[in-house]
Amino acid sequence: MSGSLLIIGVGFMGGSLALALRRKGYRGPIYGIDVVPQVIDEAVEMGVLDEGSVSMEDVRRFAPETVVLASPVGTFRNIAKELRDLLPDGTLITDLGSVKGKLVHDLEKILGETYVGSHPIAGTEKSGVKHSLPELFEGKKIIVTPTSRTDREALARVVSLWERTGGIVEFMDPLLHDWVFGAVSHLPHAVAFALMEAITEMSDGVDLFKYPGAGFRDFTRIAGSDPVMWRDIFLENRENVLRALDVYTDSLKKLRDLIEAEEGEKLTEYLREAKRRRMSIE
Repeated sequence: MSGSLLIIGVGFMGGSLALALRRKGYRGPIYGIDVVPQVIDEAVEMGVLDEGSVSMEDVRRFAPETVVLASPVGTFRNIAKELRDLLPDGTLITDLGSVKGKLVHDLEKILGETYVGSHPIAGTEKSGVKHSLPELFEGKKIIVTPTSRTDREALARVVSLWERTGGIVEFMDPLLHDWVFGAVSHLPHAVAFALMEAITEMSDGVDLFKYPGAGFRDFTRIAGSDPVMWRDIFLENRENVLRALDVYTDSLKKLRDLIEAEEGEKLTEYLREAKRRRMSIE
């Protein structure tokens, strides 16, 4: 891969992709578009971008061979509609979004068969291009979500892009993707955000946030994630997030009932099974 690359939304993930490609020897120009001028300036200064702009009209001037959508998923459809009139046919387009499902099919309708959805299972709670990590994708799963409409050459190019970063590509149906990650990613983030709100409510007369231990810090780390990004994820994957929250609520109620009833043996078994499941995770 040596052609020009355009990243739309130059934050932590987009910046990390650019640095990962540079680290692996990519020599083509990398451009960026972001709504915040200071972000573009910072990215160029860091060497993340060769050049950037705040105007989508500059897509024509950049003439990228590959476009990566790295903005919040709630912006994807509108960006795609703008890109449709700015890019030549055959331009490869992919994304870094945590939601696929219906969104993939909508983007295919707008952009055509050379759009291929992808989702790197990598990240931290930090946001902003200044936190970009060149090794972020090394050895990490990259979920790619082709459909029956996907152009085979475009798919091969997306796989090559991600393998170039050190990522390990796995294919998944877009709808299955949203159920899987609604459970193992979106639900934990929702729980972490809700726990912070609960502790705030309980801080009546004493500031409970003065006394967090390592467990609390570890558990709530992801509540430090970008609120706009997670707002869009929760709303875009609304149905699966709500289903996951319902199941979690039932599990929490079961735990509460065991504690209330002082069911020591059953409570121990509940905790033992949870520990067994956790220890089985690689």
